[in-house]
Amino acid sequence: MFIQTEVTPNPATLKFLPGRVVLEEGTAEFLSPDDAAERSPLAARLMAVPGVTAVFFGYDFVTVSKDGPEWQHLKPAILAGLMEHFMSDQPTMAQAGAVSDSGEEFFEEGDAALVTTIKELLDTRVRPAVAQDGGDITFRGFREGTVYLNMRGSCAGCPSSTATLKHGIQNLLRHFVPEVESVEAI
Repeated sequence: MFIQTEVTPNPATLKFLPGRVVLEEGTAEFLSPDDAAERSPLAARLMAVPGVTAVFFGYDFVTVSKDGPEWQHLKPAILAGLMEHFMSDQPTMAQAGAVSDSGEEFFEEGDAALVTTIKELLDTRVRPAVAQDGGDITFRGFREGTVYLNMRGSCAGCPSSTATLKHGIQNLLRHFVPEVESVEAI
């Protein structure tokens, strides 16, 4: 089995491409060993590597975030964990439907049409590009001209995430939905 790695804009996160489907639909994020142990054998295995602080699953990739040690010290253990998991044919998630949710959405009933347009723009123009960098951005809410987004995977804590939000996503949304005044991360 050959697993490719890619750097992401976030220096604390690496993207791993195992050459197979990781998660059939949706995404899943694990921020603690306890959460990983409850929901995913693969995430639990990766969170057990000293220095790993977060694991994120996309359709065909895994991003791993670290603190402390350099990637050259962590990467072999992460690659071994990925290989062992996929060679054992264990499921990625402990149970069907265990995919994480980004939380409850909030917006005024009268803004439903705007929210539909915002979500469509995010799904078709933003999320595919962000997934290439090993992350995900999901809609959380819209209130008084501000769009609230949840940033996960390599996007969480990324030094360039503010530029992505303010110069990329905010400008895109303002162009297509003039009612959008600003974009904020939750």
